[in-house]
Amino acid sequence: MVFSSSLFLLYFLPVFLIIYYLLPVKLKNIFTLLASIFFYAWGAPDFIFIVLGSIFIDFFLVDWLHKSTLVKARRILLTISVILNVGMLAYFKYTNFLIENVNVLLGWLGVEPASWTKIVLPIGISFFTFQKLTYSVDVYRKVHAPLKKMWDYAMYILMFPQLIAGPIVRFHEIADQIESRRAFETVDARLLGFFRFAIGLSKKVLIANVLGEQVDQIFALPTGEISTSLAWIGIVAYSFQIYYDFSGYSDMAIGIGRMIGFRFPENFNNPYISQNITEFWRRWHITLGRWMRDYLYIPLGGNRVSLPRMYFNLWMVFLISGLWHGAAWNFVVWGGFHGFFLIADRMFFIRFTKFIGKYPSILLTYLITLIGWVLFRAESLSFAFDYLGRMFAFDGLGENILFDKEFNWMIIFGAVFAFIASIGNIEKWWVKVMDKDKNGITILLMILGAVLFTMVCIASVTSSSFNPFIYFRF
Repeated sequence: MVFSSSLFLLYFLPVFLIIYYLLPVKLKNIFTLLASIFFYAWGAPDFIFIVLGSIFIDFFLVDWLHKSTLVKARRILLTISVILNVGMLAYFKYTNFLIENVNVLLGWLGVEPASWTKIVLPIGISFFTFQKLTYSVDVYRKVHAPLKKMWDYAMYILMFPQLIAGPIVRFHEIADQIESRRAFETVDARLLGFFRFAIGLSKKVLIANVLGEQVDQIFALPTGEISTSLAWIGIVAYSFQIYYDFSGYSDMAIGIGRMIGFRFPENFNNPYISQNITEFWRRWHITLGRWMRDYLYIPLGGNRVSLPRMYFNLWMVFLISGLWHGAAWNFVVWGGFHGFFLIADRMFFIRFTKFIGKYPSILLTYLITLIGWVLFRAESLSFAFDYLGRMFAFDGLGENILFDKEFNWMIIFGAVFAFIASIGNIEKWWVKVMDKDKNGITILLMILGAVLFTMVCIASVTSSSFNPFIYFRF
């Protein structure tokens, strides 16, 4: 069940909110947990008991960790928790990838390949695994005490707004809100949450879906039939599709969170106006970047090690980030590609971008991310390299697809909304719109706009069968 489906928009969310608002405070967390279990089980009924079992084990492991006064015992319990969670992620997400590569190697050696039954990937496992790890590590570091009630912990992990694709909410960021949200459960917060949800829904349905349908057609073609201009149109459209698809989901998650009293962290901040790849990763999937920094890069030594070791750590973190996104070599290469430019930034590239100026730097950084998106979107590494070859072939091959007016308008709108924040104080203005308190008239106008956009989106969803969600498979 995705947020942009008619089932969610017309049935699940309205029923959930009505019951939630009518319940007494002491029952809100339990009801949110039950609704989240139903939400997850609807899409992955075979895995809900595995997820609940791992939550049960983790809750008591971390509770024992917190109560223990022996340093060695605390480390052992943390290690067990990490191994259990990373092990579950590795088994479900990477076993197929490992066996496929072993079979390739066996084929080279002339040995009969191993046979196995492919393992199905549980929905959202990458995201809720990271949240479970933050709980264990935050309690171990004594950043925050563990939750007293198991259903509160289960709700933190399974909370449906951010369960499938984030934002990755670290435990210490939300611990106090799990126990009491009265400070944020105001009428204005609920209305602004609905506005934020409508913005995200519009991004997803009105822009990402329209672009995605054409992108799929382009990437389904044999590379020999793709002209240079078509290759560029395809990857530019994909860059906007993945941005509005994923940031739209994050907006919807943040909006629903606000409607029920939670303040989830921001996950996107106009990434395509970045002037280098380092800045891009401060603006794109912000919660993942912070997670990688605090729970992987800094424990590896961070900036406190020698320069070569720091570069190695940085590159390794992004190789892992690439593998986290998907069990395929093109994701690993995508992570290494971004890691290379992060190292280049520290060595010389940031100085170069400052020299050439703001807008040439934005254009150059966007070009680098486009090349990276080819690696990310392609079904295989060989297809990615062939597609990149078509982008720079300039051979005048004829066009294969005629684009309709809706696609043409959406790619223009996508470009405008992706880059307009680079002008003047527009970025600051947008942050003010999203976060600052509003007066009654302003809120009324925002809600009227939100209602209008929601109605248009529902009409679009109910009239079209094309409604994928890119990060659903991660």
